[in-house]
Amino acid sequence: MKSSENFEELLKALGVNVMLRKIAVAAASKPSVEITQNGETLSIKTSTSVRTTHVTFTVGQEFNEATVDGRPCTSLPRWETDSKISCEQTLQKGEGPKTSWTREITNDGELILSHWSYFSISASWL
Repeated sequence: MKSSENFEELLKALGVNVMLRKIAVAAASKPSVEITQNGETLSIKTSTSVRTTHVTFTVGQEFNEATVDGRPCTSLPRWETDSKISCEQTLQKGEGPKTSWTREITNDGELILSHWSYFSISASWL
């Protein structure tokens, strides 16, 4: 990742406390990301100094994951363009803010998390 914009503001809007926000922002600045793809199925393992997450999904099919602030949700990824996947997240329990993410395939063929949003607040990575 070369840069990050608004990640702390996004976490703050989601109600993440200041200590966890500082840790998350520092950890997210240098993630190790491993991505494999088999047709429409993608597997993404993201490791930071704080935690490791692993998610496998098929584009066009719902799957379970957690929002950026850790709430269990059901996600539905869809191809937005030939090189961009957008995903809407719906909480599994209770009411709460809607979140979504976008991953893009770069010119280098790398799949990156480029955008995470909550209402009108969004965070971007390059």
